Amino acid sequence: MKPDKRFWDKCYAEGNTGWDRGAVHPALVEWIDEGSLAPCRVLVPGCGRGYEVEQLARAGFEVMAVDYAQEPLENLRQRIASLSNQPTMIQQDIFEYVPESRFDAIYEQTCLCAIAPEQRRDYERRVHGWLKPGGMLFALFMQCDQLQRSEGSPGGPPFHCAVDDMRKLFPNDRWEWLDEPNQKFDHPNGVIFEVPVRLKRRCD
Repeated sequence: MKPDKRFWDKCYAEGNTGWDRGAVHPALVEWIDEGSLAPCRVLVPGCGRGYEVEQLARAGFEVMAVDYAQEPLENLRQRIASLSNQPTMIQQDIFEYVPESRFDAIYEQTCLCAIAPEQRRDYERRVHGWLKPGGMLFALFMQCDQLQRSEGSPGGPPFHCAVDDMRKLFPNDRWEWLDEPNQKFDHPNGVIFEVPVRLKRRCD
């Protein structure tokens, strides 16, 4: 299954947004507080309602946010109307997005887990191309195999992002793994959790 715009519009219209935390992810707060993610030009692909986009903008980042669905971007636009540092928001299929220039950092939370597994290799190539050499990928890999087992289906979204699969998807010849994936952040729904990892794009 390859989720398309109609699928995402339907999810938001029906309130079927179980991936949405309703608040800024604590991993992003930690990365900013410890200084590993400092103000720069940053992309948030598949941003959803963009709590992290808002947080980054408030912290002084130059933010580009991309999502396929209209509702979450409108929700974000209303929340940040009074901000002096406005992020740029684009409604577009992430596989059609071509930035004018490369980014210093990418914040990946719920984009990778939202796309069909057969699209992952294409997505990795795009992420690699969006980043400057030496740029940073701040990723949260969704662990939802327990949810899928309980539903009796291996499908998604969200699709399970097993750490071993992620190591193959982001190989050492293209990415330097700066963290061991041994930390986790439980999701408010009590079933899924996310593994935070910082990856550095190797030079061409």
